[in-house]
Amino acid sequence: MKAIWNNQIVAESIDTVIIENNHYFPPESIKSEYFKESETISACHWKGSAHYKTLVMDGEINVDAAWYYPEPSALAKGIAGYYAFWNGVKIEE
Repeated sequence: MKAIWNNQIVAESIDTVIIENNHYFPPESIKSEYFKESETISACHWKGSAHYKTLVMDGEINVDAAWYYPEPSALAKGIAGYYAFWNGVKIEE
């Protein structure tokens, strides 16, 4: 699977985990040069606290386009550190 934004692949893996129709990409699969830390944190009642990253590329900024759970609940431990995307990031095979 590939996560694509601004015509660039920002993550690619054959080992994504699908939860609630979102592909979660392993941390080693992201192209870290495109990611910037965000201060945004949200809560999921069963996964825990989601932290966000902003995509920055070629002068374009996509605020909070990726999220991950650095310390998920026991129910979601399989996606610890994995990244999911939204806000215009396309997921393709």
